[in-house]
Amino acid sequence: MTNHYVYIIYSASHDVYYKGYSTDYILRLEQHNQGKTTYTKNKGPWKLVYAEKLDSKKEALIKEKMLKRQHRQYLIWLFSQKTNLIKTG
Repeated sequence: MTNHYVYIIYSASHDVYYKGYSTDYILRLEQHNQGKTTYTKNKGPWKLVYAEKLDSKKEALIKEKMLKRQHRQYLIWLFSQKTNLIKTG
């Protein structure tokens, strides 16, 4: 069974968040940091700040689309929620 995740990465050098979908968010972070994606290339280094497991690809893609529309204040709030697989602090 495949796992489905939404993730958020952060670039301190450009002060920007990127939201995405993947079945392997750790591998995806490596790809972003290796410059293998168009939007995130030359904006790194990227740090994983949020990952959430969802039940299906459809659900994950819907969540990704919703996250892309959110303001920074909401994202910062989201990082401290139980849904975040990335433990901070």
